[in-house]
Amino acid sequence: MENRPVGAPPHLPWQRDPAPALDRVRHEWGGRADLWVFGYASLIWRPDLTFDECRPARVQGWHRAFRMRSRVNRGTPERPGLVFALLSGGACRGMVFRVPRRVAHDELERLWAREMPTGVYEPRWLACITPAGTVQALAFTLSRRSPSYTGRIADDELIHILRHANGRYGSTLDYLMRTADALREHRLRDREIERLVSLARHNGLV
Repeated sequence: MENRPVGAPPHLPWQRDPAPALDRVRHEWGGRADLWVFGYASLIWRPDLTFDECRPARVQGWHRAFRMRSRVNRGTPERPGLVFALLSGGACRGMVFRVPRRVAHDELERLWAREMPTGVYEPRWLACITPAGTVQALAFTLSRRSPSYTGRIADDELIHILRHANGRYGSTLDYLMRTADALREHRLRDREIERLVSLARHNGLV
């Protein structure tokens, strides 16, 4: 039987201890250079990072997909919302942020509190192709084995989620539209996001 402090919330199936992943990332980074972070959704329009530079970037072998359940930020456990995840296969255009070495340890702590409170992602170093050359950047990917991975979702279910799902940071619909606006602002094309926005408009959600 698992030992758990009295009054502690129950462990949920999508939760993992995020500390080992943070220790691993710190070790791999080493602290001897600036830290690069790849953003593919909310990190683009709300980076909440101290950074000296940002660039458009492309990663090969991973793609942005609206297939991750959000049970807190954009939904609830009873009515989960959706957020974008970085899944293996294809390619993805986003932004990379250069965090100066002098503040990178603290910024990693803040980034982990935001992205990894339940340990759902699998942090990886990805080669990000930018106009000024390729950089190795930290990215938050999702395994298809994760309980938070939804698999393919039919359009009628997507519309239901976009119409009803709300969490502590707002609605799934708002999250989708902010991501679409940010990509458009940075001239980053994503046909699937454009399709989702058109679907939402066609159904009178925006």
